[in-house]
Amino acid sequence: MSLIAQTFAELKAQNKTALITFITAGDPAPSLTVPLMHAMVAGGANILELGVPFSDPMAEGPVIQRACERALAQGVGIMDVFAMVAEFRKTNQHTPVVLMGYANPIERIGAARFIAESQKAGADGAIVVDYPPEECVEFSAAMRAAGLDLIFLLAPTSTEQRIAQVAQVGGGFSYYVSLKGVTGAGNIDTVEVAERLKAIRQHVALPIGVGFGIRDGATARAVAEVADAVVIGSRIIQEIENVGAEKAVSAVETFVAGIRSALDA
Repeated sequence: MSLIAQTFAELKAQNKTALITFITAGDPAPSLTVPLMHAMVAGGANILELGVPFSDPMAEGPVIQRACERALAQGVGIMDVFAMVAEFRKTNQHTPVVLMGYANPIERIGAARFIAESQKAGADGAIVVDYPPEECVEFSAAMRAAGLDLIFLLAPTSTEQRIAQVAQVGGGFSYYVSLKGVTGAGNIDTVEVAERLKAIRQHVALPIGVGFGIRDGATARAVAEVADAVVIGSRIIQEIENVGAEKAVSAVETFVAGIRSALDA
């Protein structure tokens, strides 16, 4: 059983919803990434998504785009991200870390090296936004053989065929994008989300996390009524932007703790 699967099983036994939090590696400064990861765990995050900075992110709204630009301006690349995960693992072996990004950096170093470096660093899985499931059978199998989960996105527009493909090759959990748009945009229709998750669960046995547009405790709580996990990213990065680098770590821990408290209420 992967660490991600183990985490979901433990939370289910406690009747808790998983809180998955996202930051971009290297933002606002490379030296703050690992402290921010620990802060999110201290605040109550159960799984961490660590964004691999990329110049042309297709699914990201302006908030995460700015985070990528800040990280890239400081020279942060995929090998730096592996080093950050390895540093985090020195003092935390129990919180799953998922690398989230795009195909280009992986293709640049090669899929085999990406898997080897992920495993060596202590990552637990990856979300590659522009890797479609029908082209990922071999990659997913290689990831699974290395003890890593390949996690796929599902959208309000996903067909039954696509959902079935994700069910065949995906691991860890399935990430349901609640909006027809980019990260951080719009407001979630929780009734619509509930209906879509019911349809997805007819094909997908994995836990389902819901993200895009979750901005506060009330929204997180509403989504938690129907999902196995709540995913928050843009709002955390906004918090970092609002307070600045010096106060980022404490502000992020406080914000995440507020979401955790709302989920557990």
